[in-house]
Amino acid sequence: MSEKFVIVDYGAGNLKSAHKAVERAAKSANGSFDVLVSDKVEDVQAADRILLPGVGAFADCRNALFALDGMVDALDEHANKKAKPFLGICVGMQLLATKGLEKQTSDGLGWIPGTVEFLAPNDETLKVPHMGWNTLNLLRPHPVFDHMAGHPHAYFVHSYHYLTEDPSHVIATFDYGGTHVAAIGRDNIVASQFHTDKSQAVGLTMIENFLNWKI
Repeated sequence: MSEKFVIVDYGAGNLKSAHKAVERAAKSANGSFDVLVSDKVEDVQAADRILLPGVGAFADCRNALFALDGMVDALDEHANKKAKPFLGICVGMQLLATKGLEKQTSDGLGWIPGTVEFLAPNDETLKVPHMGWNTLNLLRPHPVFDHMAGHPHAYFVHSYHYLTEDPSHVIATFDYGGTHVAAIGRDNIVASQFHTDKSQAVGLTMIENFLNWKI
């Protein structure tokens, strides 16, 4: 029986690219998956695995997600009450924070306590937004980051970064005029600042691992 994988459409993500990456990774993953892009609460409620993407400013993404009637409750039911696998990407990761300071102070989902603040490298020659490839520093083992020996590289595009309250929630970091959070997680929830759909082999490996992840 196929698992239902839902990519949440709230008007703020690279949906076509994300869908293509998940379908490609699913070909080599264990099991069978029906991959669906949807803005319907009933699809999220029926999902076995969820991907929350995100592109743009924190406040805009937050407002768009909360504007979908019943969607935040459905996501909370999936991730926190039923403890099913949940993956956040880019601003989809940032929305897990307690609050974001981009444009204005906005409440996030608050699932992994922290604040999303402006990325200010301590090297003035480094540009913001941070855009390009960086080495991931894996701080602890995690099933979604299996088979990434050595120094994996991932692709980033962002001007704000996640400051977690609890260091144990940080899975990986990257260096860009200082050390910054690249991936976070707790229990059944995992998320990355970098774009899996643009990170080639590393991104596909991460998605495949997420598909194979048994909670």
